[in-house]
Amino acid sequence: MELRQLEYFVATCEELHFTRASVKLGITQPSLSHQIKVLEDEIGVPLFDRIGKKIAITEAGMILYRQSKLAFGNLASAKEQIGELQQIERGTLSIGALPGELNQLVSSLLLEFHREYPKVRIKIFGVEDVADLVLNNQLDLAVTILPIENERLHTIPLYEEKFYFVATSEHPYAGRSSIDFEEIMNVPIVMFPETHRCRQLVDMTCSRAGFTFQPLIETTTIDSLFGLVRSGAGGTVLSKTLFEMYNFEDLHPIPIQNPTLCREVGIVYHRDKYMGKASRGFIDLLTAHIKVLKQDVVMESCDR
Repeated sequence: MELRQLEYFVATCEELHFTRASVKLGITQPSLSHQIKVLEDEIGVPLFDRIGKKIAITEAGMILYRQSKLAFGNLASAKEQIGELQQIERGTLSIGALPGELNQLVSSLLLEFHREYPKVRIKIFGVEDVADLVLNNQLDLAVTILPIENERLHTIPLYEEKFYFVATSEHPYAGRSSIDFEEIMNVPIVMFPETHRCRQLVDMTCSRAGFTFQPLIETTTIDSLFGLVRSGAGGTVLSKTLFEMYNFEDLHPIPIQNPTLCREVGIVYHRDKYMGKASRGFIDLLTAHIKVLKQDVVMESCDR
């Protein structure tokens, strides 16, 4: 089994098309098909189901694909470590963050990071399920909601924050010092879809309380959510980070109680993956940034 064959195999898995994979690799389609056949003969099982012009990865093929991605990730890590021994601050740093405020938190630090590591290419991915991407070496690290229960992942807690009911000054709840969580169900709500982690927290709280959360309007973008709330279409439930990031003067946050909605944000990375100088540098930059925020403002802790 050769690395070149595994490279061809991985490209075919990701394209699910021999012709497209061969173009991506810069080889002919017959050469690619031959190398895949040699690999299958060596392993002793089919790696792809061939259905006409279409192909699908077999169960054995999926096992080899995952292990191949890990192997290539380990090789890239080895090159990075060797490069650092030669004091070459180059390479690529891939960071994942939940779409929304966490993605913007990461993005806000890019300019400062670039000044420190001008030769490092940076990739930011706004994705919901960061754990699998970190485990598959597709991300060097990620900023996400904790806890994440996986012994192969290491976590660094950053901060805790509460959620608020947010609406205009004309809203019936305006001027309240707090509202009970159940009261949110009695008014029109603008909210993110069910795939959004913020929404999932609200849905889970509703489920525990024995009722179903049904927003009047769902939107995937932050700008449209704020636009709808500011126009009076309804209230919403937002993290303190997101609300203060936009800081619209015509919107007002009201603390939620009974129960309080709260989450913990942190960094995750693969325990067995080598942490290069760029990765360590970004983690240090992010933790220092959060430390300054904690000194400048009172960051609320979750009730235990």
